[in-house]
Amino acid sequence: MDDLQIRRILTGMRRVAVVGLSPNPERASHGIARWLAGRGLEVVGVNPGQSEILGIPVYPKLEDVPGPVDVVDIFRRSDTVGPVVSAAVARGDGAIWMQEGVVNDAAAETAAAAGIPVVMDRCIYKEWLRLLNG
Repeated sequence: MDDLQIRRILTGMRRVAVVGLSPNPERASHGIARWLAGRGLEVVGVNPGQSEILGIPVYPKLEDVPGPVDVVDIFRRSDTVGPVVSAAVARGDGAIWMQEGVVNDAAAETAAAAGIPVVMDRCIYKEWLRLLNG
């Protein structure tokens, strides 16, 4: 994915689902969700063990999140991404973002085949700083 496509995703996102949102403030997903919400974006979390984190509603699965999201931001082990991406495809969500260290080529191909853009192995915060604040 090139910088122009990533920039389009970043500037077009209004509603983001953070999959793997942790209640632990030391975890990256927690900090990213806080940062996204602080930018005025609507953030929803996905974590089966939580109902609210940072005042953000949290759902057990992506399938449980009401309505579509612009970006599905995934903080999960690479080998667990497939079902999340399949759910995003079925829901018609806007883009898949696999955070740094999250790589799943098969899941990326599934999303791409459905016309959903995929960013893989990149930090949404670092890309925002690099492309929009630079």
